[in-house]
Amino acid sequence: MNNFGEKVNFIWNIANLLRGPYKPEKYGDIILPLSVLRRFDCILEPTKDKVLEKAKQVEIPELLNAAAGLKFHNKSKYDFEKLLDDPDNIAENLRAYIRGFSANIREIMENFDFDKEITKLNSNNLLFLVVKEFNKLDLHPEKVSNQEMGYIFEELIRRFSENAEAGDHYTPREVIELMVNIIFSGEEDVVTNPANISTIGDFACGTGGMLSVAENYIHKMNKEAEVALYGQEINDQSYAICKADMLIKDEGENADNIALGNSLTNDLHKGLRVRYGLMNPPFGVSWSKDSKEVKKEHKNQGFDGRFGAGTPRTSDGSLLFLQHMLSKMKTDKKGSRMAIIFNGSPLFTGDANSGESEIRRWIIENDLLEGIIALPEELFYNTGIATYIWVLSNRKNDDLAKGPIRKDKIQLVDATSFSEPMRKSLGKKRNKITKPQINRITEIYGAFQDNEYSQIFDKEEFGYLKVRIERPLKLNFKITEDRIENIYAENTFSKLFDEEKYKKLKKLSEAPEFKSKDKNKLEKLEAGKKLQDKILNRLRANIEQDKVWKNRKEFKEVLKEILGDLDLKRSLMKAVRNGLAKRDETADYCKKRGKIESDTDLRDYERILFSHKVEGYKQDYSDFVEKEKDNIQTYFEEEVKPHVPEAWVDYSYTRVGYEIPFTRYFYEFEELEPSHKIKEDIEKLEAEINEIMQKVLG
Repeated sequence: MNNFGEKVNFIWNIANLLRGPYKPEKYGDIILPLSVLRRFDCILEPTKDKVLEKAKQVEIPELLNAAAGLKFHNKSKYDFEKLLDDPDNIAENLRAYIRGFSANIREIMENFDFDKEITKLNSNNLLFLVVKEFNKLDLHPEKVSNQEMGYIFEELIRRFSENAEAGDHYTPREVIELMVNIIFSGEEDVVTNPANISTIGDFACGTGGMLSVAENYIHKMNKEAEVALYGQEINDQSYAICKADMLIKDEGENADNIALGNSLTNDLHKGLRVRYGLMNPPFGVSWSKDSKEVKKEHKNQGFDGRFGAGTPRTSDGSLLFLQHMLSKMKTDKKGSRMAIIFNGSPLFTGDANSGESEIRRWIIENDLLEGIIALPEELFYNTGIATYIWVLSNRKNDDLAKGPIRKDKIQLVDATSFSEPMRKSLGKKRNKITKPQINRITEIYGAFQDNEYSQIFDKEEFGYLKVRIERPLKLNFKITEDRIENIYAENTFSKLFDEEKYKKLKKLSEAPEFKSKDKNKLEKLEAGKKLQDKILNRLRANIEQDKVWKNRKEFKEVLKEILGDLDLKRSLMKAVRNGLAKRDETADYCKKRGKIESDTDLRDYERILFSHKVEGYKQDYSDFVEKEKDNIQTYFEEEVKPHVPEAWVDYSYTRVGYEIPFTRYFYEFEELEPSHKIKEDIEKLEAEINEIMQKVLG
C-alpha cells in the first residue's frame, strides 16, 4: 500500500467486517479509535523496548515520555503484534494495552468511548479479526506523513459522517485551503518573521483540519516559523482525533491547547487572543439548549462579555460563534484576521433592530467586516446549500504604500463559478475547487478591484433606515344587522360569553361536588350573555338602514344615547363602536386628543439608505437617526407623498438595520426574446405537435 487511496480503502474494507452487529453509521465508532491506536502503536514501536526497560526503574511519566522521545508513551508489554498471540484473552489484553498509555492518550481513548465497543466486538468474535487486519497496516510516520494521516482521517470521517446531523458539515480540504490563503494573503512577512509566533484559533475545530492546513501553509514558507494552535470542540470523538493529531506532530507542542467543551456556554480559552482565526460552525443549528447561559452573559456582561452586540433567534447560532471568534482578536497594533464559513442566513435574516441585524450593525460599524466570498454550491459532503466565507479584521489597511486601502470598505467576491464537477460525487459534494481556482479567487480578493467577480462598497452601503409611514384613520358608522353581527369579531365583546365553556360548566353544576370557583365562572358567563343580549337588542331597536355617520365623535354621542345607561366599560364600548365601523376615504379624520389617529391596517414601512457616514459604533443610534431626518423627509416627499398625499412619517419609530443582499449585487438581467420571436416558436411547436398527432391517429 503505497498511496493514500489504497490505505483508505484498506481501512474501509476492515469496516466491512462489522456488517451485521453494527449499522454502517456506527462503523466509525470502531474504525476511528483503532486507526488512532494503530498510529500510536507504529510511532512507539522503535522505542518500545527502551520504554519498557525504563518502566522497570521509574514510574514518572515525564521520564517515560523522554525514553519514548515523545509527549506520550506506553508502558504495557503489549502492542498490536503481541495482542494477536493470545486470541482467547484479546479483550482483556487490549484494555491492559490502553491502560498502559500515558494519561493524555488514555483521555483520547476515553473520549472515543471505546471500552464498550471492545466488549461488543469480542462477544461477536470480531475483535481478533479487526485487530489482525489493522496490524497489517503500517502507519509509521516514515511511511505515512502527518499530512497524509490527516487526509486519511478526513476521508474516513467523511464516509462515516454521511448520515450525521444536518448542521454538522465537514469542511472540504480545498475550502480550508482557500480560507487559509485569504487570511494569510499579504501576511507573508509577518508569519515568516522568526521573532513572531503565529497564534491560530479554531473554536469549533472538529478534527483540527483548519488548524493543520494553516500550520502547514506557514511551514511551507518557513520551516522554522513558530506556530501556536488553539482549538475547542464539543464532539468527543472529533476532539479525540484532533488531540491525537496534535500529539503526533510538532512533538505534541499544541496538544494541550485543544479543549473539549461547548464554546458558547463554556469558553475554555478565556482571555486568549489569537492573530488568526478560522471557523466552520454548524449551519443553522439551534442553540435553544444553551439560551439560558448565553442570554445571561449577554445581559450581565454586555460588551465586557462575548455577546454584547445581541443574540440571534434560537433557531440558528451562527452569529454567536462569530461574536465568540471576534472576542479572540488581538487588540495590539497588528490586530487579527479571521475567516468563518456561513450559509446565507447570517447575511440577511432578521429585520431592523432584531438580534441578527444588531450583530451585523456592530460588526460593520466597528469596521470589522473585510469581505465576503460566495462559494460554489455542492461543495460540502452533507449539504448542497450556498455557503459564504466572511473575512474579518480589526486592523484594516489604511496605508496605500502597504496595499489597497480597505478601511471603511467591504469587498464582495462572487466565486460561485469557480469549481469543476467531480468525476464521482461524494455524498452531496458534486463540485470541487481546483488549485488554480483557489489561487485565482485569492488573487481576485487580494487585488481589491471592481470587476465582474468583485465589488467594493463603503460600509454604509449595507445599512438602512426602517421608517414607518402612517395614513389617517377614516371611518363611517352604521347601525345595520350586518354591522351588528360584526361586533362578535371584537374580542372584548365575544369573550363576555363562551358557549363551549358555558356548556361544560353547566354540566358540572349538576354534580354535587361543583366547586364554588366554578360556580362563580358560570355566573359570570351568564351575566356576560345577558349583557351581550342587552347591547344587541338596543342596537337592533335603533337600526337605521340608510343612516351613515362619517364623524366618529358624533357617532360616539349617538352610541352613548343608545347604550349609556348600561354603564359599559370604555373597552367594551370601543369594541361595539369598532364592530359598527367601516373604512371610508370620504369620512372625516378620526382624532385622539386633537391629533389625527393613524390607521394601523394601512401602516407601511420604507427602507431608506443612509445619507451620512457612520463614525464608529454606538449602541444607541438615536443621534444618527436625528442626523438623517432631512434625508428621510426628502425621500418621503419624493417617493411616498406623490402616491399617498395624506400620509406622514412617524419619526418616533425609526429603526436602523443592516443586511447584505449578496446576490442582488451580482444579478445579471437576461433580456427576454421579442414577443414576435416567442410567438413564432410557439407556432412552430404547435405545428410539430399537430404533425405528430396526425401520424399517431392516422
